[in-house]
Amino acid sequence: MHLEIQTAMKREQEAPLNPTDLLDESEAAATLNVAVQTLRNWRWRGEGPRFVKLGKRAVRYRRGDLDAFVEAGVTGKAA
Repeated sequence: MHLEIQTAMKREQEAPLNPTDLLDESEAAATLNVAVQTLRNWRWRGEGPRFVKLGKRAVRYRRGDLDAFVEAGVTGKAA
């Protein structure tokens, strides 16, 4: 049984990242290298990446929406 769990975990780790994967606030913040509070501030101001509400409280971010948010901020100029 232990071998089955290891095999399943390995398969999961090898699975390609899917743009529709849902990430929680902590995972999204880590992906963007910002604080969770920054994501909350952006949501409150109507800025930042698109998000999904699950029920009344749970907030999730699609990996593809985070990628699109980053790409939208890319410019041709040096910072």
